[in-house]
Amino acid sequence: MFRIENQFNVNFWGVRGSIPCPGSNTVRYGGNTPCVEMQVGGNHLVFDGGTGLHVLGQSMLKKMPASAHIFFTHSHWDHMQGFPFFSPGFVKGNHFFIYGAIAPDGSTVEQRLNDQMLHPNFPVPLQIMQADLDFCDVTPGESIKIDDIVVETAPLNHPGEAVGYRVNWRGGAATYITDTEHYADRMDENVLWLARNADVLIYDSTYTDEEYHSPNSPKIGWGHSTWQEAVKIAQAANVKNLVIFHHDPAHDDDFLDNVGRQAKEKFSGAMMAKEGMVIPVEVSAPLSREISVN
Repeated sequence: MFRIENQFNVNFWGVRGSIPCPGSNTVRYGGNTPCVEMQVGGNHLVFDGGTGLHVLGQSMLKKMPASAHIFFTHSHWDHMQGFPFFSPGFVKGNHFFIYGAIAPDGSTVEQRLNDQMLHPNFPVPLQIMQADLDFCDVTPGESIKIDDIVVETAPLNHPGEAVGYRVNWRGGAATYITDTEHYADRMDENVLWLARNADVLIYDSTYTDEEYHSPNSPKIGWGHSTWQEAVKIAQAANVKNLVIFHHDPAHDDDFLDNVGRQAKEKFSGAMMAKEGMVIPVEVSAPLSREISVN
């Protein structure tokens, strides 16, 4: 039987920044830290390993053996703290390719994931994981090919450095840009390039402009942006859908509802990131693939 594989979906498993914040006031948007999965044809691309990675891992256990490409933007705790609890990583026969840039201190993503699982921080070491783990160093600015998928990368403006990613497949594009701070005098050229004409732009919108410039507790230099800047980027880059992402743990559901209304008024394609949300990306028709279906 013939079937055309033509799916490009963006799935949200963790949408918070800084720390997990479960509770009655964060039910609608979720309290897990960053983890976004892109199902691109027959491949699974995962971006960041916050506590949302644990939830994704539990779903993967239902369809074994599991394989995925996991991309880290950087190694601040909220983006890697879910990796030690990624259950499929402990199962022999699974296979994961893990990508990350070399940090300013020269450490690789493998070293940093290893270090967070050493005593006294964690009871079992990285080497206990039975899955095949292939670690790949990323140089920001390079492109990574996975079958007919092209993943573009660029450096972001964040303390300790971070990497932004753009996934291109069959005419569709989804961009993942988190933990970046906008500039006061110009738009970040790297951000604009990654976001150009994207079907989906996921952007770090931790703060409001008022919080960012607060006279009592300004957030300038903290490495994050605002939803107002997200709208500017989306408009300038001709983006179809803008996803407000990396919610501050102090922002409850009602606060985020209000941000969503304001963002939608400014940009019709704006939406708030929620755990469990799925966004399909429209792609051009591929060549037929013959697949056996019982």
